[in-house]
Amino acid sequence: MYRILIYSFLFCAIDQFSKWLIVFYLQLSTKLRIDLNNQFLNLHMAWNKGINFGLFESESSSQVYLLFLISVLISGVLLFWVRKTKNLAIQLSSSLVIGGAVGNAIDRLLYGSVADFINLTCCGVKNPFSFNVADVFIFIGIIGLIYFRFDEDMG
Repeated sequence: MYRILIYSFLFCAIDQFSKWLIVFYLQLSTKLRIDLNNQFLNLHMAWNKGINFGLFESESSSQVYLLFLISVLISGVLLFWVRKTKNLAIQLSSSLVIGGAVGNAIDRLLYGSVADFINLTCCGVKNPFSFNVADVFIFIGIIGLIYFRFDEDMG
C-alpha cells in the first residue's frame, strides 16, 4: 500500500507542477491561448467547474465541495480495493487514477474549478475542449486497471 501512496503522490505532484508551469509561469491564465502547433497540439485555458468536458457545470460553491468529496471518496475506495496487491501494473494503474483525481481535487479547493489547458486538434477540426495531465493519468490508469485486473484476484 505504501508504494501506491508514494506513486500517487508523485503523479499528483507532476500534475500540480504541470499546472503551475503552464497556467501560471507561462501565464496561460491571462493569455488564454498559446499555439504550439496548429496542426495538433495547442494550449487553451479552460477552467472546468463541472466534470469531464464541463458536464454538469455550475457556479455553485457546494458543487465544488461535492465534486471534491467524490474525488477523495473514489480515491479512498480504489486505494482500499488494491491495498494488498503485489502486482506492479495494478499498483501503477491505481496510482495514476488516485494521483490524477487528487490533483484535480486540489484544483477545486484552490481555484473552485479544474485547470485544463491541453488542446488537441486534427484534420482542420477545431476541438473546443481542453484537458490536463491529471485527466491523462486517470484515463491511462483506468485502462490499466481494466486490462491488468484480470491477471490477479484482489481478494
